[in-house]
Amino acid sequence: MMKKIIVIPARLKSSRLPNKLLLDLGGKSIIQRVYEQCLKAKNIDAVYIAVDDQKLVEHCSLFTNNVLLTSKDHQSGTDRIAEASTNINCDAIINVQGDEPFIDPKLIEAIADALTNEQMISAMCKLDNLSEIQDPNNVKVITDKNLNAIYFSRSVIPFNRDQVDLKNVTYYKHLGIYGYSKKFLVKLSTMKPTLLEQIEKLEQLRIIENGYSIHMVHSEHNAIGIDTLHDYQEAQKHFL
Repeated sequence: MMKKIIVIPARLKSSRLPNKLLLDLGGKSIIQRVYEQCLKAKNIDAVYIAVDDQKLVEHCSLFTNNVLLTSKDHQSGTDRIAEASTNINCDAIINVQGDEPFIDPKLIEAIADALTNEQMISAMCKLDNLSEIQDPNNVKVITDKNLNAIYFSRSVIPFNRDQVDLKNVTYYKHLGIYGYSKKFLVKLSTMKPTLLEQIEKLEQLRIIENGYSIHMVHSEHNAIGIDTLHDYQEAQKHFL
């Protein structure tokens, strides 16, 4: 039976919202909220937090022993997770972002289930609002008929050239959760940044540019991440 774990990559510094993972959200930090949401997933063997700073080690140690200090030099959460998982006995790893305190445990479970047959998984949800579709902060994804990602972009894809009624066109937002077999994660960590990845500033394009597949699963819920002060203020309203 496959052993599946979650590793939450946690970086202390954030350019748009400094030290955001330590901010209070209803009496608990954002990172603790994320960790506790992950614990609700029923088909996960363990949850770890991979951090880059001793301050995060000390904070996370207040609510879990599964804290791993990793290098400050990693350019991505994937690289941080690859280092953290090196000495963990597991078959598959799920990457849950450290700034998503409302992550749906059911989505985590769906990712974990799909990892039985796929080497890399991610998720998407429908976008119905035109302003959300056009927002470059919402990364869009298009797939083939087997739900393997063809491309990710901050631009509107597919481009609606003839202005077809949106009721007849489905747009999908990429949700920043990933699952990998441990074997594939090791391979992924050796891949160098690629051109499209650098242009779009989307790490997942590295996988596609290297000829590998990312299988997508549907989610009914649009994950709410906390990137800015406005996001944080909106998140606080859930705990009033």
